[in-house]
Amino acid sequence: MANSAQARKRARQADRIRLQNMAQRSAYRTAVKKVRKAIEAGDKAAAAIVFQESMSAMDRLADKRIVHKNKAARHKSRLSSAIKAMA
Repeated sequence: MANSAQARKRARQADRIRLQNMAQRSAYRTAVKKVRKAIEAGDKAAAAIVFQESMSAMDRLADKRIVHKNKAARHKSRLSSAIKAMA
C-alpha cells in the first residue's frame, strides 16, 4: 500500500495508464483480426486497404512501446505476405 502522497499519486497514474495501454493493445489485436478476416474473405483489394489502415495503428503502438517493435514488424510481415499470396 502506498504511504506517501507521491506514492499514492503514482499508483493512481499507473492504474490510469494501465487501462489506456490495455485499450490500445485491444485495438491493436482487433486491427490484426480485421486484416485476417479480409484475407479470409478473399478480396485482395479490400484486404490491402484494411492492411494499410491497420499498419499505421501497429506502427503507432510500437513507437509508444505498448507492443514490442519486433512483434509489430512480425505481424505486418506475415499479413503482407498473406495478402501477396492471394490469387
